[in-house]
Amino acid sequence: MATPVQENLVSKNREYASSFDKGDLPLPPAKKYAVVTCMDARIDPPSAFGISLGDAHVIRNAGGSAREALRSLVISEQLLGTKEVLVIKHTGCGMLTFGNADAHAVVETQLGEGAKKELEGLDFLPFGDLEQGVRDDVGFLQESKAIPEDVAISGWVYEVETGKVREVK
Repeated sequence: MATPVQENLVSKNREYASSFDKGDLPLPPAKKYAVVTCMDARIDPPSAFGISLGDAHVIRNAGGSAREALRSLVISEQLLGTKEVLVIKHTGCGMLTFGNADAHAVVETQLGEGAKKELEGLDFLPFGDLEQGVRDDVGFLQESKAIPEDVAISGWVYEVETGKVREVK
């Protein structure tokens, strides 16, 4: 039995596919850049960041972590030709609200000893200061031997309250 979310997926996809005419887009992103941003449901990267279908790779994870996105960025750059990375974190991010010990305690309490053991040592990659988190991720990518020196890397904050972005230096 399908859930309401699954039913919505099928229904909305049917509508989308009925007028879909972009099946001939090439695999590499046309504008040769990647965006690393948060999975937060309040962020709509195509609308907020002006990304059309086929323009860029959008890599999303909790907190918009460049460390967690490194595997995808290497593939994006080395196999698909991207030459720029935008790291975009956002105001009101949940990753600002807890530390690793807190996350591990929640896992143990809610999921039990087996899950605690499975995730032992996992860094949930929280950060306590938004702008410093952006700087740290940009610095991580700039220092990484897996990211070529000619790749442009910049850091940004998206304000969920206003829809505006601002660069972080």
